[in-house]
Amino acid sequence: MEHRIKTIDELTLMDDYMFAQVMRDTRHLKPLLQFVLQVPIAKIELIEPQKTEKEGYDSKGIRLDLYVTDEQGTVYNVEVQTTSKKHLPKRMRYYQSTIDISILRPGVDYKELRKTFVIFICNYDPFGRNRYVYTFENICREEPDLLFGDETVKVIVNTRGEIGEISEELKEVIRYLNDGTVSGQYSQELDTAVTAVKSNEERRLEYMTLAMHDMEIREEALEEGRQEGRLEGREEGFTKGKDEERLFNIRNAMKKLNLSVEKAMDFMDIPAEDQPKYALMLKETDPQEYQP
Repeated sequence: MEHRIKTIDELTLMDDYMFAQVMRDTRHLKPLLQFVLQVPIAKIELIEPQKTEKEGYDSKGIRLDLYVTDEQGTVYNVEVQTTSKKHLPKRMRYYQSTIDISILRPGVDYKELRKTFVIFICNYDPFGRNRYVYTFENICREEPDLLFGDETVKVIVNTRGEIGEISEELKEVIRYLNDGTVSGQYSQELDTAVTAVKSNEERRLEYMTLAMHDMEIREEALEEGRQEGRLEGREEGFTKGKDEERLFNIRNAMKKLNLSVEKAMDFMDIPAEDQPKYALMLKETDPQEYQP
């Protein structure tokens, strides 16, 4: 299957790059947080994420996450998810641990850990319960009214949901995220911001550079996988089939870009319905290198 990266003019607010660019303006991000969490927030400040060695627009390596903090020190991490993830809860757990590590520098006491919200906005329902919003906190099984008190909250917004009490403002956001419908002042502001990003020559050049770099890395990984497959096939006296070639490509992406199995399969465009099969094959053939 040919891998095609969208042009910047095709991007919507549900694309990582566009979401990050628009929401870096806290005038847009603060209302979104308030609509999702249904709490007033006086002021937020953007925290610059740490530089990562991986690059590329859609490579799953570049970090376009939005980390912000409010006046009470609460940290919010927000991002969009457009591909159904079997291990979404563990991905959120990873994001939570990343935030904690960034806060708790050597010599800093654990009591300094801040209250955090990890928020994923998904254009699919990860739990199949048809709810607009899923909010998770750690509680005691034996005493459901007893909170664990680690001050970590995970929130998933399902833009395809139909159940639950949410504000009209959040419904407006959801309509805009789903199909670009402008139905109020806030969605109009978002639409104007999206248009501004697309019209900005610096942003267009930045996006094009990242997209081209991503494509080059992917093509290089594919070619190395094909070469490896041809060599091993010649040595073993048979031609590698589609499954073998895909396994080579996945392993190569894992090694070259230091990706997990899941991220490597996304990067190499392995269809979602086929991913469990290849994950199992990798686990059986490379148990030590398999990373869920």
